[in-house]
Formats: sequence, structure tokens, C-alpha cells
Amino acid sequence: MIAPPWRASYGIDAPSVLRLLGVLAVGYLAAALVVALFQHMRPCVLLLVIGVVLTAQFGLFLHATRRGKFQVWAQLLDDLDLRGDERLLDMGCGRGAVLLAAARRLPAGCAVGLDLWRAVDHSYAGPAATERNAVAENVAERIQLRTGDMTRMPFPDGAFDVVVSSLAIHRIQTVEGRAAAVREAVRVLRPGGRLVIVDIGRTREYRTALAASGATALAGRPLGWQMWWGGPWMPTRALTATAPG
Repeated sequence: MIAPPWRASYGIDAPSVLRLLGVLAVGYLAAALVVALFQHMRPCVLLLVIGVVLTAQFGLFLHATRRGKFQVWAQLLDDLDLRGDERLLDMGCGRGAVLLAAARRLPAGCAVGLDLWRAVDHSYAGPAATERNAVAENVAERIQLRTGDMTRMPFPDGAFDVVVSSLAIHRIQTVEGRAAAVREAVRVLRPGGRLVIVDIGRTREYRTALAASGATALAGRPLGWQMWWGGPWMPTRALTATAPG
């Protein structure tokens, strides 16, 4: 999938940040125009440069949330080479961008989405939005939605073949909480099950927690400009691992 199908609505990641970038970009460009009218060229150029940079940041952020993350996750899911009968968990599934992309690859399996359904970091309004998207994507019969905390997940040990998480674990405020979420991801994986975490920063922290949990085949890599949240100073990285056998 190259971009989200228009029949579904996946919202905007961190909408308040995107809104702020847009307001600042317009403000600086407008200020540059006003100053230019009074022929103060040096401050005008400075304001114009800042406005252009902010506009570029806005564009990169919008691309990442509307197109880039879908392209990146399509490749990550393809790399898993799923058989199609796996049981997969998406930690912090939101409106289901990753959950439903996975469900399309599981004609005989099941994709389970876990979330606390808060609108602080993502423009979604609860599980009903995810359910509507699942119907729109024709995968409603392949998904299950659960309300729960990533640090204390309501699933038994070894319940899943694959666990994924996209831009979710960093929302946990404490180091201990993030480590607990990573340990939970390993706990609910069957022996040899696979884990893919995509997040902004923190992946070294997650890697330490995974190693302490006995996970193997740990590998991390940057995901490139497609998931730059405003610029190269806000990149996204992928961390993959295998549950201990």
C-alpha cells in the first residue's frame, strides 16, 4: 500500500504539532511580506528564510503522517513474509493504519489491536473509528480490538506469533513504563515469535530492555526521510527482534 485508501480515515499523528508548524510558517511568511513592504530587506530575508524552513518542516511532517509511514510499514510487513494464518498484535493501534495493513496480509489469521484510545497524540476518537476503517478496508472479520495498557497487557504468555508497535511506546512517560511495555511485548510472543517496533528515538532504550528479556536477533535501522517528523533531527527508527525460544 503506497498511501492510505481514501475510503478509510487514519487521522494525523500529533495534530497539535502539525498545526503549530503550519501557524508558525504562515506567521513568519506574512511577517516577511509586511517587513518587505517597508523595505527593511535584512530582517525581511531572515523572516523569509525562517518561514521557508518552517514550511518545509510542515511538508515533511504532513508527508510522514499521510503517506510516508504507510510506505514504510508496507515494506516492514512484507519483510516479515507472513504465511497468512498468524495471530498478530498491534500495541497502540490508534485508527488502525498498521493493524489493518497487517490484517490484509492475514486471510486465515487475526490482527488484534490494543489501545487506551486517547486523543492526545493522535486525531482519533476511540475504537469506533478503527472499526469503521476495518469495515471500509474489508477486513473487519480479521481484527479484534481491546482496551488496555501496554505495560500490563490483558493477554496470556505466548499468545501471538508477531507483535508490532508504531509510534506508540514513546508516549509512555517513564523509563520504567517503556521498559515494561517492551517486556510485555516479549512475554506475549510465542517462542521464536517476531517483534517490530517503529518509534521516534528511544530505540536504544528498547534494545536494552529486549536484551534483558532474552530476545535475540536484535537489529535496528533508520527508516529514512519518509518518516522524518519535520526534518532529519526527528527521524524514526525500526527495531526488530525474535522472542527467546
